[in-house]
Amino acid sequence: MLNDMSENHAKSRSKPTNGYSPNEDNERDRPDGEALSLPSFVAGSGTLDRLVDTARDYARAAASDNTLKAYAKDWAHFTRWCRMKGAEPLPPSPEMIGLYLADLASGSPPSPALSVTTIDRRLSGLAWNYAQRGFTLDRKNRHIATVLAGIKRKHARPPVQKEAILAEDILAMVTTLPFDLRGLRDRAILLLGYAGGLRRSEIVSLDVHKDDTPDSGGWIEIFDKGALLTLNAKSGWRVVEIGRGSKDQTCPIHALTQWLHFAKIDFGPIFVGTSRDGKRASVKRLNDKHVARLIKRTVMDAGIRSELPEKDRLARFSGHSLRAGLASSAEVDERYVQKQLGHASAEMTRRYQRRRDRFRVNLTRAAGL
Repeated sequence: MLNDMSENHAKSRSKPTNGYSPNEDNERDRPDGEALSLPSFVAGSGTLDRLVDTARDYARAAASDNTLKAYAKDWAHFTRWCRMKGAEPLPPSPEMIGLYLADLASGSPPSPALSVTTIDRRLSGLAWNYAQRGFTLDRKNRHIATVLAGIKRKHARPPVQKEAILAEDILAMVTTLPFDLRGLRDRAILLLGYAGGLRRSEIVSLDVHKDDTPDSGGWIEIFDKGALLTLNAKSGWRVVEIGRGSKDQTCPIHALTQWLHFAKIDFGPIFVGTSRDGKRASVKRLNDKHVARLIKRTVMDAGIRSELPEKDRLARFSGHSLRAGLASSAEVDERYVQKQLGHASAEMTRRYQRRRDRFRVNLTRAAGL
């Protein structure tokens, strides 16, 4: 296989394959929606041109902004690597991609070796980018699949999990927030995200009503007993039920209504920025990175895991700490937690449960030992 790689690499440098010239200025140089255009044999018209623009918008909406940004970075890194090696990124060469994966796994100064998870994600990014340019990347090709299998066998490690924010932690975190407009907003973010087991992207994508904004990821309905969140999540649409808390100070619904009332928000994004003085709400939706920064800041301010160095404390907590916290703290039947988090399997939910009784079912004793 390695001899084949060397021979094919030499051929790829001498002439293009599949009738493709790397200097061609055509639609294959542009990703996703940018590559959509009318066939050459179809005469353009105002109506058709508008449909092309509409189709481009739908193509861009096929993946989240964060995913598109990650795929764009993956492609930029790969094309830069190809230039440095004197190769062309188009058309796809399984041999070259196999060498690229090996380089990522072994590391070459000043770039460190990447984790298996990151390498797998990079490969997905390349497959997506090739598809948008009209090519098919066969991940099962032996030059790719065998190298990737070897990388996984040699370098795979158990996943590093973020620490769960438990009930006593979230209570300490919200007490560090002031009662100005910005504090009301951040309190609602933490409590709603925790009680709903929400991803940070799901929190900031919420609108007040259905179809308020084009970039909405869901909306919320508030009732006497709680709230219903309709979310367009990774696995499709789902409804999350969040009941009212036992007291106003820690009730996510109370915190949300307080924020909406004082921020005078009755339409559009729920969680928006505020003015510098913290007295006025803007109309611009918050970025999901705000949630991650908020969690890290309040963890530090609340003194959680203060026995650890600051760098380690910051590294242990992220947006996923809210979801893991709900899964670990809610003492209810596992299936209810699974439904709240939107997991397809109970096994995925168990990965989020940091302090469950792993030996509740003792197969050793059940087997008679």
